[in-house]
Amino acid sequence: MASVSLHGLEGLPLVQPGDDLPALLGDALDGAGLRPADGDVLVVAQKIVSKAEGRLRRLADVVPSPRALELAEVVRKDPRLVEVVLSESREVIRAVPNVLIVEHRLGFVMANAGVDQSNVEGDEEVALLLPEAPDDSCRRLREGLERRYGVRLPVVMNDSFGRPWRNGVTGVCIGASGLPTLLDRRGAPDLFGRPLRITEIAVGDELAAAASLVMGQAGEGIPAVLVRGLRLDRQDQGGPDQTATALLRSRQHDLFR
Repeated sequence: MASVSLHGLEGLPLVQPGDDLPALLGDALDGAGLRPADGDVLVVAQKIVSKAEGRLRRLADVVPSPRALELAEVVRKDPRLVEVVLSESREVIRAVPNVLIVEHRLGFVMANAGVDQSNVEGDEEVALLLPEAPDDSCRRLREGLERRYGVRLPVVMNDSFGRPWRNGVTGVCIGASGLPTLLDRRGAPDLFGRPLRITEIAVGDELAAAASLVMGQAGEGIPAVLVRGLRLDRQDQGGPDQTATALLRSRQHDLFR
């Protein structure tokens, strides 16, 4: 029977700027009795990566621009927080009360440019930003863990996104290393031998969403998930390793913006 299992890593300490994240994740894997094997994938939450990389902004140090002050009136948010969002954005897509949708500098269309204040400890008002380069972050994590265990261990970074026309948030891949994030099945036969014409599978997003079911969205304290049993033939199906960039639809193909 085809199956995939998800194993949440508990017991990680609260991550601090400068922490050796591959070592922390490796210790958590060992503590859970989960020695990675070829074919496994590790999904990590964006938040612990951002913390380890020091992607924190003290709101007390932020001076809002006239544009941030104007937008803050519309979206009813702290002008300092809006300024941080703008600093991470290419374009404001929508701004209405309680909602600020932007195109992040990395190309993601998302709420608040991924800037978040939840699950960030400390007495000061601090905003947590996305990693500077999530794909590079995943590559460094993968290389560190592969040196430790001597097996290939792809890494996916997930974050919670809302979606147009759908209620609720779901896990989305914002960084990846070591696997095909977009699986091209065009030309493959269906059950009746007809070739598929447009089917591309967002493997990175599906892994991110599956792991989110185990991670939770509040205070569960499970910031990483080992996925076991995934069947991906990289050579025959996925082509070369891809990053999360492969999942971004180009502006010329965006029918809705």
